[in-house]
This record gives sequence, structure tokens and C-alpha cells, in this order.
Amino acid sequence: MTVRPVPPSQASGYGDAAVAPHHLSALAALEIMANGGNAVDGALAANAVQGVVAPETCGVGGDLFALVHQPGQAVPVVLNASGRAGRRADAEALRADGFSTIPYTHPEAVTVPGCVEGWSALAERFGRLPLATLLGPAIHYATEGFAVSVELALTLDRLAEDLVNQDAAAGLYPDGRVPAPGDIVMRPDLASTLGVIASGGRRAFYESHPGESISKATGGRITMDDLAEIRSDWVQPLAVDVFGSTGWTVPPNSQGYLTLAAAWLFERLDPPTDPDHPDFFHLLIEAYRAVAWELGDLVADPDFAPLPPEELLSHDRLSSRLAKINRASAAVWPAATAPPGGTAYLCVVDREGMGVSIIQSNYTGFGGGIGVQGGGFFLHNRGAGFNLQPGHPNELAPGKRPLHTLSPTLWTRDGRLELLLGTRGGSYQPQILVQVAAHLLHRSLTPAEAQARPRWVIDHQPERVRLEATAGAGTAQALTEKGHEVDLALEYEPGWGPVSLIRVAESGLRTAAADPRVPTALAAIR
Repeated sequence: MTVRPVPPSQASGYGDAAVAPHHLSALAALEIMANGGNAVDGALAANAVQGVVAPETCGVGGDLFALVHQPGQAVPVVLNASGRAGRRADAEALRADGFSTIPYTHPEAVTVPGCVEGWSALAERFGRLPLATLLGPAIHYATEGFAVSVELALTLDRLAEDLVNQDAAAGLYPDGRVPAPGDIVMRPDLASTLGVIASGGRRAFYESHPGESISKATGGRITMDDLAEIRSDWVQPLAVDVFGSTGWTVPPNSQGYLTLAAAWLFERLDPPTDPDHPDFFHLLIEAYRAVAWELGDLVADPDFAPLPPEELLSHDRLSSRLAKINRASAAVWPAATAPPGGTAYLCVVDREGMGVSIIQSNYTGFGGGIGVQGGGFFLHNRGAGFNLQPGHPNELAPGKRPLHTLSPTLWTRDGRLELLLGTRGGSYQPQILVQVAAHLLHRSLTPAEAQARPRWVIDHQPERVRLEATAGAGTAQALTEKGHEVDLALEYEPGWGPVSLIRVAESGLRTAAADPRVPTALAAIR
């Protein structure tokens, strides 16, 4: 597929601001805020719409994390709404069946979906409008229809063999055919599920018909008791001072600390100011590599993780990595793994200065392809983030949360909101975010300029640096001479985003920018 770059969508102003991977999601946020809602209300409405119009990224069958900045509060509030393995999770049975990892399509990969619980927790603590109002735009699009995007059409075509005959996908394949971009599709079963949530809240979703269908779809591995007992947690954020700002993220079971750790290392390497200089690329790559290799051993359910969360960003621990980074050549680090991802990140700032950094995911697109009959949605396969190593902190076990790739960030300066920043992308998330943060905060590029900069990602096993072609053959050659294995990719790689970001100046001016890599993405201020 040839990707045709589009200009970054950028908007500036002092009003309500929203950036989302789909224009209908961003517009839903603005609509809700214009009708009396705050940033949390807008974010929840946008998230619900995103799950309707872009089910290859997120939906009520997945998990959620969020950071919320309240004006006058120096520390953001953080929600972990990721689900846990069911009480019948059985690593030993999988090992006995010959599995060394958890297959993405296996029912054992389904953990209790935390999205609806997360919506409820955020709405109860911060929301102004009833959940029924917030879900109104999503119910409208599911009932009345929406135009299929290029990305959704391609995904539905690629997965047609697995999805087309499933009851949960009926609306997505009108008359049993793959829709073309621009075709109008309706999702009445999903509209009904959202209606259940709108009228009865989280309890109606988990403890009535949708919950019963979830349990049945997993062959009883997720029980009704598992669904009834789900609880999200308000947790202490992780933070690091870097680039004159404070970066905040979600602690494990999220991998978010990698973004902040890599930024801290990069700043201390005295990087060049020219973002086109090969050393700018090299030092960012090395800063990320210096911490990424440990992900699989350190990120797990916090009740089982080997280190307390704050230790992950301790200066002593990071300084030991700094000493091993060489400006002239690529260092040798242990092999790392590369979890995939199918995710939606969006951010919202309201007129009063509340900011929300929220991310929600099915993990691998439509998850493992396990649909919920009568519900119109698919279950995530986040349990594939567990491993099957006996005694490992991240070993599959009942009631545990798995390693999570979702890595939203929020940045403050002197206690005021400065930046909301996040992306989809599995293991690519912290890689992409540290690059964009460096462009915005180290180089002071505009949001649109930062979105347009060429990106790199590291693919693992074997490790290779893949570089967007706009970086140029000279940069690729310079990195090769430093010992990196380099491949040039497309001019813009759609999977290396979309990044959503909103920057807030000291004056209160918001500048929002969407990612040119995904044509449906929109940044809007009203």
C-alpha cells in the first residue's frame, strides 16, 4: 500500500480542544463540552465514538488508562482500568498442551475488559453530564451509520475469513461483503449494548446480558463472578523532571516508564539541537535501547513486580545505563521482546483548563477475533501479555493484571498543564513518544512540526532500526556506520501513530495537532 502524506491537522485557540484518531471522535468531544460537559465528559464521549467507528483500535471489550490534570493541582490523577485474568486462568494447562506463549487467538488471552469500568470511574469522580448523554453520539453513529475509513476497510478485508461469519461483526460486513472506503455501515447490536450501559451503567454491562455473553464467548474462562468483581484503581503516577518539564505516566502494569526513562537519558547525553543531525537519532535510539531490554522482566501486576514503581525511574538506576551509552557506536544490550498493539489514544482540554490523556485498546486490532454474540463487539486479548514461565512475575495466574503496552503521558511545567501526548503502537509507543517529546520540549518545535518529523522504531528479534524515508539515505548510512542495522521504510508509516497531542502555553493558548500518518485523525478547538 502506498501512503500519501497529508498535512498535519493543527488548530490553536483558547477554547475546548480535542485530538483523536478519528474526526468523528474529536467532534463528539467538542459537542459534549459545548453542551456543558468538561474534558472528562468529552474524552468519554470521544472514546465511545472511536469504538464504534474504528473498532480495529478500541471498544468496550478492551482496557483503559487515563491521566487527568485539574487546574491548581500539581499532580495528575491516574486511573488504571485494566482487567485481570479470570479465576479459571490456568498456565499449567497451557504448558501441558504444548504452548510456550499464550496464543493471541486463544480464549485464555481474554482478561476481564476494563473499559466500561473505567468510563464509570471517571464519570463518577469528574463528570458533569450523565453517562447516557456521553454515550449519545456513539449510539447515534452505531444506529444511523457512519462512513467506513480506508484503515477500517483494509482491516476488515484482511480479517474477513475470521470475522465475516461472526454474529458480532454482522453490521461491519453488510450482506456478507467487505465494505469499501466510504460505504455507510450500521452496528445495531453495539448500539443496543451501549444503550444498556447508558441506562444501567457498569453493573448492567458486567452483570446482565452483555456480561453473560462475554463469559460464554470465553467458554466460561471469564466467569460472571470475575465480571462482577472488576474494579479500576486510582494509582500514584510515575514522574521525572526532564526538558524543563515534569513528565507523568501510568506505573506498571503499564510500560509507560520507558518513555520517561529514555527522555531522561537522552537529555543527559548532551544531544545536538539539530533534529536532522544523525547523532540526534542515534542518541535517542540508544537512550531507548538502554532501558527497553528489561521490559519483560520488570513490568507486571504491581503486586508481583520485582521493583517498586518509583525505582524504575531512580537516578541511580538510570545513571548506570547512561554510562554504557556510546556516542560513536551502538551498544550491546540483551534481547528484548516486541508486544503488538491495536489502540486509540486521544486527548482533551476544556475551557477551564482540565486536561485528559486517555488511551483505550483491543490490543491486536479486533483482539483475538472472539466476538460477543448479540453484543456487536469483540474481546481484547490483553492476556497474551502474560507469559508461561513458572514463577515469573508476569506468569499467567488468576486475578493478575498482565504487562500492558498502553503508555499515555501528561506533562506539566511549574505545576501547570503543558502537554498531553500519546499514541497507539504496542512496543512502539514509548519509542514514538520520546521522539515527539524531544522535538516539542528539547527542540521547541511546533506541534505540527513535531508531528511531521521522520520517526524511527526498533523491531526486535532480530533487532533492526526502521526509519521513515523522509529521514534520508544519509541519516540511514550514518546510523549504519555506528553499528545499527537500518531499514528505510515508507515516507510515512501509518502504524507509527497516530500521535495525538495538545500543547498548552503559559498564556493558556492551546495548540492541538493530529498525525498526518492517519487521514481520519483530527485536531480541533472550539
